Amino acid sequence: MKSGTIHAKGIEIGIYTNDFQNEFISLTDIARYKSDEPKDVVKNWMRLKDTVEFLGLWETLHNENFKGVEFDSFRNAAGSNAFTLSPKKWIETTNAIGIVSKPGKQGGTYAHSDIAFEFASWISAEFKLYIIKDYKRLKVDENSKLSLNWNLNREISKLNYHIHTDAIKKNLIPDELTPAQISYTYSNEADMLNVALFGKTAKQWRDMNTDKKGNIRDEATLQQLLVLANMESYNAILIEQALPQAERLVLLRELAVKQLNTLEALNGNGIKRLK
Repeated sequence: MKSGTIHAKGIEIGIYTNDFQNEFISLTDIARYKSDEPKDVVKNWMRLKDTVEFLGLWETLHNENFKGVEFDSFRNAAGSNAFTLSPKKWIETTNAIGIVSKPGKQGGTYAHSDIAFEFASWISAEFKLYIIKDYKRLKVDENSKLSLNWNLNREISKLNYHIHTDAIKKNLIPDELTPAQISYTYSNEADMLNVALFGKTAKQWRDMNTDKKGNIRDEATLQQLLVLANMESYNAILIEQALPQAERLVLLRELAVKQLNTLEALNGNGIKRLK
């Protein structure tokens, strides 16, 4: 999944990610700064002994399935005039994950950002600084959008909560209840939503996260907040239909699982499925 494009000195450099945590940057695009034959540039970099040792160290730190014996063979031969190494050969021989060879028109050689910046240093120290500068700009933009979206969904959830509490007030709170009983009714309904969505009550979450400020909903993801807003509206309808809480909990949990799984399929964000 493409996550953005870096613009550095007139060169567009593609980025993609599969898990929204580890980003892979196009070595092919970076190499275009130096030559119209980017494949040869990447191969020339990979045949260097320092490069092979760096790649091997990175894989050792991040890849438990890295083939160390095969790596030693490359390391011993690296630097000699006859030694050559392509991304495909490196990946297939050592089971490397830090470099990826993508076929097709939009393909090329991609590498984890740690490795890509090392490659950029070899291409040009100046060019690397331009890449890092625009990469930071891209991250700031992403974080800004994430913060905006999270706050928007949090506010939507709060607004829907008024719809939810209004339904509780009209249908679940008799006139003869004491203030304490009224408070319990509201919190009990709110915790039912917490259980349906997060799998735990607000108190259980606090007991498990004593080091964190705020509450369980302040730590929710964008997707969870969106689903929570839908659940509050749905629960208000179920309350007005006079369904018992036990039945509503089952229906709300089914809604939460279905919508979270749908959102996960849409964006691949690895949302944890409810049991």
